[in-house]
Amino acid sequence: MDARERILMKAQELFNCLGIRRVTMDEIAVKTGMSKKTIYQSFENKDELVEAVLEEHLKKNLSLCGSNKTKAENAVHEILLNIDTLQEFLAELNPVLFHDLEKFHYEAFLKLSQHKNNFMYNTVKENLEWGIKEGLYREDLDVDVTTKIRLETIFLPFNQEIFPFRKYNLVDVEKQTLEHYLYGIATLKAHKLIDKYKQQRLKTKLK
Repeated sequence: MDARERILMKAQELFNCLGIRRVTMDEIAVKTGMSKKTIYQSFENKDELVEAVLEEHLKKNLSLCGSNKTKAENAVHEILLNIDTLQEFLAELNPVLFHDLEKFHYEAFLKLSQHKNNFMYNTVKENLEWGIKEGLYREDLDVDVTTKIRLETIFLPFNQEIFPFRKYNLVDVEKQTLEHYLYGIATLKAHKLIDKYKQQRLKTKLK
């Protein structure tokens, strides 16, 4: 692992734990055992480092979503696989990270917004079209509107005014919003399938 990779890995770990604003370049240097000069040889400033960390996360997200789509038995299964991936990420994440990103690193925030409005939009839209075709989702859904509603609910748990992280668990809120969405779009046929997957997932966790 070269210096740049080590810096990215440690920065992501610190950002996830503490948020972005509280982490300084000095602290990253100490935690990696490198000099500040070495840090600045790899990244001109903190903004560049934040963007690089975000890009690594988005690449990983693209790869995992593609893998989940390949493995999915049906549209419902794809959603559940994706939420498992999301929850693994959220479990170690400080909710203030997205607030810090928008307020202090706007260029990186714009990249996240583009990812949301392009890749994430198409992923949700294609899943809805797949589910409707399978008879698992309601035929009367407006796909564009439903897609945009889902995208907003994915990020809703990060709103500290509505769900302050000292009071609410981020993963639990995300699970609640997912179930609300999934049962709302599902046909009766899919309700049975959702319950089946939930039972299977529960048994797996208890093992």
